[in-house]
Amino acid sequence: MRVLDSHLHLWDDEVLTYTWLKGPYAFRFADTELEHARLPGVHREECVFVQAETVEDDYLGEVKWVESMADRLGVVGIVAGAQLHRGVDTVTHLEELIAHPLVVGVRHNLQDDPDGLAVSSAFVMGAREVAARLLSFDVCVRAEQLPDIARLAGAVPDLWMVLDHLGKPAVGTADAPLAPTPEWVRDLEEVAKHPQTFCKLSGLPAEAGGAWSAEQLVPFLDAAADAFGADRLMWGSDWPVSAVGPAEEGDPHAPADGSATYQYTARSRWADAVTTWAAARGHDVEAIMWGAARAFYRLDEPRVVPVEPPRRRGFFSRLLGPRA
Repeated sequence: MRVLDSHLHLWDDEVLTYTWLKGPYAFRFADTELEHARLPGVHREECVFVQAETVEDDYLGEVKWVESMADRLGVVGIVAGAQLHRGVDTVTHLEELIAHPLVVGVRHNLQDDPDGLAVSSAFVMGAREVAARLLSFDVCVRAEQLPDIARLAGAVPDLWMVLDHLGKPAVGTADAPLAPTPEWVRDLEEVAKHPQTFCKLSGLPAEAGGAWSAEQLVPFLDAAADAFGADRLMWGSDWPVSAVGPAEEGDPHAPADGSATYQYTARSRWADAVTTWAAARGHDVEAIMWGAARAFYRLDEPRVVPVEPPRRRGFFSRLLGPRA
């Protein structure tokens, strides 16, 4: 089995500056730690690194740091940090990024920004600059921000966008599961109406606080498949963010006070949950675990920035075939 993890983080606060690393996250998660989190039974494992919310001044430094480890870790693409509403500064930053061949996309983390920013004129202009450079856009938003993303997709139809973590729906926990809300399903479907949008099957374990079960999350996976079609879904581990929660059974390092800790098997458990669901539903497991991310991030094609950005709908039809 081949696996391309479409959403993996790395960080080291001795190399770069972060303001959010607290509790179980306030440790180094980089090359050594990832090697201990490899997926069993996988003969080829690659990953796309997604920016880990360094301070803005370190966006480019983060790219260079990941580049230094990429070959030995199997990092085949980098989604770099960017602020898309900064006008000339945005353009300058994008020009710096495309000088790095591993950079395949950018992420402006919108989840804590004011509602409406994604459809502001400044942001839309920045999004068009991203599209013009054949970079993709990773969308990290809260569920209530999804309508803005549908509007952004309509405003910039040449921008390939992938929704991180299914738009962060409320999922509850294994002991107190929540069903998908009609509002989230409706808004997810509105985003999916735009053919240049994809969805990552990632992040739900973190939304459950690390206390999740496969049965609890299957309705959300089903809703994503119904909205996007299985050919526009890609697996992502969201490691190590989604590897924190209650201590796993038998963990010799479990905190005595029962507080959240790093879960050593969380990454493989999430991969197993998604592959088991996909196989049971008759979806193309190879596409979800490998092919869709490889096509979306254009990992098999050289990036040549055109004078006028092309419309790309036909690209996916050619690579992925009809919707499953």
